[in-house]
Amino acid sequence: MTGAARLDDAADLRAEVAGREWYHTLELAPGVITPGWFDLRAVAAKVPLPASLAGMRCLDVGTFDGFWAFEMERRGAAEVVAVDVNDPRAWDWPPGSDPQVVAALAARKREGAGFALAHRALGSRVRLVERSVYELDPAELGRFDLVYLGSLLLHLRDPVLALDRVRRVCAGRLLLVDTVEATLSLMFPRRPVARLDGAGRPWWWQANVAGLVRMVEAAGFRVLTGPRLIRFRRGPGQPIPRPTRALATSRTARRDLAVALLGDPHAAILAAPA
Repeated sequence: MTGAARLDDAADLRAEVAGREWYHTLELAPGVITPGWFDLRAVAAKVPLPASLAGMRCLDVGTFDGFWAFEMERRGAAEVVAVDVNDPRAWDWPPGSDPQVVAALAARKREGAGFALAHRALGSRVRLVERSVYELDPAELGRFDLVYLGSLLLHLRDPVLALDRVRRVCAGRLLLVDTVEATLSLMFPRRPVARLDGAGRPWWWQANVAGLVRMVEAAGFRVLTGPRLIRFRRGPGQPIPRPTRALATSRTARRDLAVALLGDPHAAILAAPA
């Protein structure tokens, strides 16, 4: 391939990247970086994910643009399967949700177009299966040495059921990295509590750190390490909300501003089927 051809390829890839919204920040080629809502590249070094996954069969649940699936592949996994529900209309929406909100998330998801583009650009061998976490079946997918489940439980009506389904396909370790409610974690450091949202968007149980641990245990796992607090930093595609009157009256608006400025609080837990 000539140098001119490589430059043309890079320009075409940049144009494709710029033509869509991204959830994950991914480096698809030298100097070609997707403007993700979150940039998890520094987080990957902080979670208890082995540096080498050689010989391991891995599963990424709720892959979206595929950051963690591609990261596990990069670390030498023998096989990586990624599952997701590409049509946002099939997500756990509360009754009466605004169709415009559904449409906005559908526009961002674009039937998994971001994953497909990244998969092609990276020359990946990750296998994508369109499947809900509630539908994970060892008879179909087999069992996995490592399951990554990230930033998903918040969006599920029944997070404990989802964790139970994950346990059925987990033969080794579960790495859970999910949102925690910072205020409740400070108020109740040992007592499992959660705030129920379920109004207008697929945000359901916002648990404190102790609540997230209890969900894991209630689903039949035992905690091996953690919880370790981590913040998901804003990526280049996430704007900083402008100060408005809503900040004085809306807990959601205040949280969104705090997340954009400080990062989204998460806890990382490494667990195994009990």
